[in-house]
Amino acid sequence: MSLTFCFHSLWPSPLHFWVLSIWALFVSPVTSSHHQSIPHSIKLHGDITLGGLFPIHSRGPHGLPCGELKKEKGIHRMEAMLYALDQINQDPYLLPNITLGARILDTCSRDTYALEQSLTFVQALIQKDTSDIRCSNGMPPLIRKPERVVAVIGASASSVSIMVANILRLFEIPQVSYASTAPELSDNNRYDFFSRVVPPDSYQAQAMLDIVKALGWNYVSTLASEGNYGESGVEAFMQISREAGGVCIAQSVKIPREATDGEFDKIIKRLMETSNARGVIIFANEDDIKRVLEAAKHANLTGHFLFVGSDSWGAKSSPVSELEDVAEGAVTILPKRVSIDGFDQYFTSRSLENNRRNIWFNEFWEDDFRCKLTRPGIKLDPDKKKCTGEERIGRDSLYEQEGKVQFVIDAVYAVAHGLHSMIQDLCPGASGVCSSMDPVEGRTLLSYIRAVNFNGSAGTGVLFNENGDAPGRYDIFQFQMTNHTHPGYRVIGQWTNNLRLNMEEMQWSGGDQSLPESICSFPCKPGERKKMVKGVPCCWHCELCDGYLFQLDEFTCEACPTDMRPLPNRTACRPTPIIKLEWHSPWALVPASLSLLGILVTIAVVITFIRFNDTPIVRAAGRELSYVLLTGIFLIYLITFFMIAEPGVVVCAFRRLFLGLGMAITYSAMLTKTNRIYRIFEQGKRSVTPPKFISPYSQLAITFILISVQVVGVFVWFAVVPPHTIIDYEELRPPNPDLARGILKCDMSDLSIICCLSYSIILMVICTVYAVKSRGVPETFNEAKPIGFTMYTTCIVWLAFVPIFFGTAQSTEKLFIQTATLTVSMSLSASVSLGMLYMPKVYVIIFHPEQNVQKRKRSFKAVAQAARDSQKTPNEKQNGETKIEPDSPNMAASSSASRELFTTGVRAVLHNWPVLQIAVDNGFGGVYGQQKADWLVDVLQQYFHDNADLQQFEVEDYISTLMDQEFDTVVDDGSLPQVCKDLLQMFCQWKQGALQQLQASIDKHSQKKERAKVTAAAPESDSGRESDSGDESMECEAAAPGVNGTCPTTSSVSVNQEDDDGWTVVRKKK
Repeated sequence: MSLTFCFHSLWPSPLHFWVLSIWALFVSPVTSSHHQSIPHSIKLHGDITLGGLFPIHSRGPHGLPCGELKKEKGIHRMEAMLYALDQINQDPYLLPNITLGARILDTCSRDTYALEQSLTFVQALIQKDTSDIRCSNGMPPLIRKPERVVAVIGASASSVSIMVANILRLFEIPQVSYASTAPELSDNNRYDFFSRVVPPDSYQAQAMLDIVKALGWNYVSTLASEGNYGESGVEAFMQISREAGGVCIAQSVKIPREATDGEFDKIIKRLMETSNARGVIIFANEDDIKRVLEAAKHANLTGHFLFVGSDSWGAKSSPVSELEDVAEGAVTILPKRVSIDGFDQYFTSRSLENNRRNIWFNEFWEDDFRCKLTRPGIKLDPDKKKCTGEERIGRDSLYEQEGKVQFVIDAVYAVAHGLHSMIQDLCPGASGVCSSMDPVEGRTLLSYIRAVNFNGSAGTGVLFNENGDAPGRYDIFQFQMTNHTHPGYRVIGQWTNNLRLNMEEMQWSGGDQSLPESICSFPCKPGERKKMVKGVPCCWHCELCDGYLFQLDEFTCEACPTDMRPLPNRTACRPTPIIKLEWHSPWALVPASLSLLGILVTIAVVITFIRFNDTPIVRAAGRELSYVLLTGIFLIYLITFFMIAEPGVVVCAFRRLFLGLGMAITYSAMLTKTNRIYRIFEQGKRSVTPPKFISPYSQLAITFILISVQVVGVFVWFAVVPPHTIIDYEELRPPNPDLARGILKCDMSDLSIICCLSYSIILMVICTVYAVKSRGVPETFNEAKPIGFTMYTTCIVWLAFVPIFFGTAQSTEKLFIQTATLTVSMSLSASVSLGMLYMPKVYVIIFHPEQNVQKRKRSFKAVAQAARDSQKTPNEKQNGETKIEPDSPNMAASSSASRELFTTGVRAVLHNWPVLQIAVDNGFGGVYGQQKADWLVDVLQQYFHDNADLQQFEVEDYISTLMDQEFDTVVDDGSLPQVCKDLLQMFCQWKQGALQQLQASIDKHSQKKERAKVTAAAPESDSGRESDSGDESMECEAAAPGVNGTCPTTSSVSVNQEDDDGWTVVRKKK
C-alpha cells in the first residue's frame, strides 16, 4: 500500500520537483529494500516527534550496509535518548501536557546509509500532487496526515552529521548532535540548522595543542581516519599550531577507509621516518586506533610512540584491549562529563520483558551475555548457550556507561527546553500544542533552541554560541598501568579555555615519570645559534658561535668588537686583557741579564781606558774612535731595557732613537777604521804618498757624518709619525679567544724595526766587505783582522736572527719572542765587538802590564829606555822571549852597478840610524818591522831617483811621513836632519859619478861601532798605542842588524828637550 504525504508549506515549484526527484531516487528503492529486511527504526508516538540518529551497528563488510552491533556507542547512546524522553515526559514542569515521541534510526556508521535513513524525517514535509486521483464517488482522496519530525538528535560521526545536515537544512529541521565535533560544522552559513552540545574539534585541537606544549614537545606527527572527523580534526590542529607557532608537524598521515594490515604497517614505517617525532596526534575511530596500536606492537615499537588521542578515543577500553603495553602513557581528551547515575539505574534494569520498544535490544542481549535467543524456525547453535532472560546487565556482564551518554541526554533536553520556551511564547495559557505550533516552524524552533541555557545532566551549563557550538570543556585522561592487572584511564587535568595539567600524576611507559621528549632538535646550548631547517620552523641545527663570535640572539652570532672577546659561554663579550712584556718574564729576564752584564763590562772597559788613557795600548787602539765605538756598544746594550720597559711616549721615542743608533755608532766607527786600513794598504801599493783623511780628526769627522744619517732619519720619522703607544688586539688573537690578549706596545711594526736597523746593517755589510778586502794586511796593521773576525761573527748572529724573528709570526708569544730575539741578537753583536776588539787589551792592561809597552808611536825618551833595557838583557825581551840578533849587513860596495852602490849607501845610513833601529827592535813596525825597514831603503832610493832636484826639508818631510805611517813614530830628536844630509850627500856623489867618495862614505857609516845612546827615566805607564790584534805578540820577531856605531859627531845632532814629567818632547813636523 502506497502512502500519500501532504506538504503543508507552500514551496516554490523548482524546489518541489527537486525534492520529488530525491525521493524517487533514494526513498523508494531504499524503503522497499529495507522493508524486506529487519527493521532499522524505533517509533514512539507523541504529540511532538523527535528524530534520532545513532550508530547502532558498525559499517558492514563487502557492500552490506551494516555490520556488528556497537553496544556502547550505539545501544548506550540510543537508550540514553529513550531515557531522556521518559524523564521529560514525566516532568510536570517541562512541556506539561505534551508528550514527546521519537523516530530513531540506525546509521550503521556510514554517511551514505544515514542519508537514506534521514529522508524518513522529511516525508511529512513533501506535498504530493493528488489532482489526478479521485475516489469512486468522484471525491478527492482523504490523505492520512504523516508523522512530523520537528528536530533531530544526532548524528554521532561528523561525516554522518554533515551529510544529514545538508538535507535537513533544506526542510528547516533543527539538528542537535551529541558527538559530532568536526570544525567544519561550525560554518553557520552552510550548516545553519546544525547545533551540538559538544565542543567542536577546534576547541579540542586547541586543548591538544596546549597539552603538547605543556609536555615540552615541538615536533609531532598527526594521524587521521579518512573522513570529516579525522581529517577536519587534524586540519584544525595543524591550523591552530601554525597560527600559535612553536609546534611543527613531522608527518601528517591519513588512514584510508577499510585499510588492510599492510597499510597500517606502512603507516608505522612512515611515522618512523621522523623518529624524533614520538608524539602522535590521533583523530581516528576506535577500529583504526586499535589497528594502529597493533601495528606498532608488531613493529616492536612498544613504548616509542606517545599518543595524544581525541575524544573518539576518550576513555574507551575497546581500542586498548589486549594492547595495554603499547597504549601505556597515551593522553586522551574527552568533553567534560560525569556518569549519570539515573541512566545507570535505568539501563541496568532493562530486560527482554521491559524493553521491547528497543528493536535492537535482543541483539544486544545476545552479544552482551554471549548467549543465543530462540526464535521460531531457527535452530540453536549447540556451541552457544541459550539465553534465559533472567540475565542482568552489570551483574552477569561488564558494564560501564559510555562517555557520550551525558551529551545525548543534554541534546534531548536542549530541544525540549526550546520547545517549552516556544510554546510559552506562542501558546500562552494553552494546554498542549496550540494551532500556532501546528505545524512547528523549524527556523523559529532553531532560534529557541540556540537561546537555551540550563544545567545539564552533569550539572554543567548547556548553551550554544552564534554558530550552535557548545563551550569547550574537556577532561584530560592518561592511560596508565599502575600494575599489570589493573590498567586504566586516570584524569590528569582539565581544559576550559585554558589548560590545567597535573604533571606529577603523569606516568609513561615502564612507569617512568620523567617527561619523554618529542622534539625535532634539542635546545641549543648557550653560545650556539639555531640554523633553521628550511620549511620546518621547529627543526634546526645548532651552530657554535666559534672564534670571536658571541650569541646575539637565538638565531644570530655576531663578532665581538676588536677590543673584546666572548665570554666562556659565548653569550656576551668581555674586555680583552691587555698585556705587556713584564720584567719577571723569562723573555725579559734573559735579555736584561745579558744586557746588564754587557753594560757592566762596557763600563769596566771604559773606566780602564780612562784610567790608562795615555798608555801605549789605549793610545794604539785609537782613543778617539775607541770611545765612540764603546759608546755605541753601550747604547746597544741599553736598548734592551727600553724594549722591555712599559711602553709610553718617552719610551717609544727612545726605542726609535737608540734601536738603530747604537749599531750605527758602532759600525760607523768600525767602517771608518777598516776603510782607513784598506786605503793605506792600497795606496802603499801604488805610491809612497799617504792617502788623505787618515788623521784621528778626519776619522772622527767621517764617523759622525755616518752616524748623522741615522739620527736625521730617526728625527724625520719623529716628524712624520710622532711616537705613541697602541694596543694591538690582532697580533695575539689566536683561534681560542680565551688566549686572546691586547698587547700594549709602541707603534713600531716589524717592518719599521727592520727599516730602523737597515742602515746599521748596510754599514755592517760594507764594513765586512772592507774587512774581507783587508785580510792580507800584516797582522799588526791597525786592527784589520780583529775587525774582520768581529764582522764575520756579527753577520752570522744577524743571519740567525732573521728566521727566528720572522718565523714567529703565528706564535701566540710573537711579541715576546721577537723582542727577546732582537735584544739578544743586538747584545750578542755588541758582545762580539767588545770581546774581540777590547777585552784582549783590557786583559793585557790589567793582568800583563809589562806588555803595555811602546810599539807604535812612542816618545823618544821611551825609546831610549827600551834601548837601555835591551842592553841590560841582551838576550831577553820584557815578555821573556829570546832576542834574535841579526847578522851585520854586508857593507861591501856592489861592483855590479853604480845604482846598487847608492842603494847600499842608503841602507848603511838607515841601518846606522838609532831611531829606525830601535823602532825595529821594539816592534814599532809589527812583526814585519825588518821587512818594512828594508822596504824603506828601496822606497828612499827610488824617491831620490824619481826626484833629481831635492831639498833637505823635502827629504825630511818624506822620511818623517814614512816613519809616522809605517812605524808610528814621530822623529823629533834632531837626528833626522843629519840623516837627510848624509843621504843627499851620497845621492850627489852618485849623481856626479864620484863612486870612490860614495864608497868612502859608505865605509865610514859601516865602521861605526856604537849606537847613539839616549837615556831617560821612563814612567810607570808609557804612552803609545797597542797593536790592533788582541793576539799580537808584544815582541819583535825580527830585530835590526847589529851596528856598532857611535853617536853622530856632526854638528847637526840636536840636544833632546825634556818635558816636566821627564818625557822627551816628540813633535811632529808641521
